[in-house]
Amino acid sequence: MLELLEIIGLGLMLILPLANPLTTLVLFLGLTQGMPEAEQRRQIAQTCLYVFLIMMVAFYGGQMVMRTFGISIPGLRIAGGLIVVLIGLQMLFSPQESGSSTEVEDKVAQLHNRGTVRTVNIAFVPLAMPSTAGPGTIAMLISAAAQVESGTNVTPWVLTIAPTLIFLCFSFILWLCLRASKRIRRRLGDGGIAAISRLMGFLLVCIGIQFMITGIGAIVLDLVAATAA
Repeated sequence: MLELLEIIGLGLMLILPLANPLTTLVLFLGLTQGMPEAEQRRQIAQTCLYVFLIMMVAFYGGQMVMRTFGISIPGLRIAGGLIVVLIGLQMLFSPQESGSSTEVEDKVAQLHNRGTVRTVNIAFVPLAMPSTAGPGTIAMLISAAAQVESGTNVTPWVLTIAPTLIFLCFSFILWLCLRASKRIRRRLGDGGIAAISRLMGFLLVCIGIQFMITGIGAIVLDLVAATAA
């Protein structure tokens, strides 16, 4: 049980900086102005469900996609690390304000054109994807699944249930953040949220560089082994 808790904690530490619920929180506040409380709760529940499903599909279905397109694990780690580094640098030096992405602009236009927030669903796009479960998160999950498949020292039954529990825990954390979005923003303020986003951006840069180092190291070892043979 202790091993399971450690794996869940490690998984959440990897996912939280990438998925960054605070970014989704700010985006949610910007898109739900004037939306009835009941509709906001429905959008929050749908967003958390979509995030959970996206993470499950990325973790358990990513290997099939890699095999289909002939993508190697080192290649995935290098590409995923590069994506994570770019996202981290963007958060660190020029964090986007809510409403700046194409997906958000489309939803804002729909809200304006239809004249009511009830008829536009913002749960899947942009809240679940790409705001929460974006390219960096998906790449990290596929890389983690590849590492699990290649073999680890973790007890098999822990590996079986840990991913699902990690995604459930993250979805619950996201649900808590969105439900308390107004209070969190009132307590932290825009400056506090920006500071936390920059801290998470720094962590993402470190994680992404480590991904790339691991991928490049695996390629170098393969080349050395091939040369020695």
